[in-house]
Amino acid sequence: MKLSVCIPIFNFDVRELVYDLKKEIEKNNIYAELILIDDGSNDHFKTINEELQKEVSNFIFLEKNIGRSKIRNLFLQYAEGEYLLFLDCDGKITDPNFLKIYIEFLHQNTKCNVLYGGRTVLEILSDKKYILRWKFAVERENLSVLLRNEKPYLSFQTNNFLIRKEILSKIKFNQEFENYGYEDLLFAMDLKSEQIGINHVNNPIFNNDLESNEVYLAKVEESVESLVKMLKTNSLRLKISEIKLVKAYNFLKKIHLESLFLYLFKFLEKRVKQNLLSEHPNLRNLDLYKLGLLLKKMK
Repeated sequence: MKLSVCIPIFNFDVRELVYDLKKEIEKNNIYAELILIDDGSNDHFKTINEELQKEVSNFIFLEKNIGRSKIRNLFLQYAEGEYLLFLDCDGKITDPNFLKIYIEFLHQNTKCNVLYGGRTVLEILSDKKYILRWKFAVERENLSVLLRNEKPYLSFQTNNFLIRKEILSKIKFNQEFENYGYEDLLFAMDLKSEQIGINHVNNPIFNNDLESNEVYLAKVEESVESLVKMLKTNSLRLKISEIKLVKAYNFLKKIHLESLFLYLFKFLEKRVKQNLLSEHPNLRNLDLYKLGLLLKKMK
């Protein structure tokens, strides 16, 4: 069984991740290939990562950024493995048997089609300017396998997941959504609609590049824009109805309180945003902020 390790790159030094993976492949004699696609990075990072061309099976440089969904689908043109393992470029390997854990799981679970390994961050954060992203990761994303298995589709993320090539060939990422936000959950719901199960295993990758509070909040706003586009697409509305933010939005509409919520949010928005950019952000305020933005943009 051949494994294709697929790493999309955008403005990041990916050398440490690649060399760690290559070290394990060589040490454990793993049948795997490494494929990199640079999604229109600036010249600085292209130059930094250029040395990897002779270290990997394939390194493709794109002239223009094509987005998070298209680039993942693009790997199908180059991957030769039975399974594709997708890793974000800012990930860091913490277990020297990272690939081996996946391969052993697949040998023991031959019917597995999709497998998510999880992610982790620092246990303690010293620099508070990253606290919002760190807190969201710790409390909402870095869940145990037991908790992830309770909601296998809603717990799925596109960083550190493995998929059978023939499944991705049939169920691709929706290329209408190029920007950040909810493309992973939309893909998970596409899998669910086709009755393709998602397995979970404890094999996390370390999130090596937390965004500052300001950058992360901007990405949150971008993600709400993506969700609005999905909600306004009739064929997708039902698929994404399980997403927590969508459920809250639908509930307010059902009881006809969206106008009242927006009226209150108009007075609270500035204070909520100040809290999220502070050293003591409250994730309930993040939920409130997302819901307020969604309601405003859906009017």
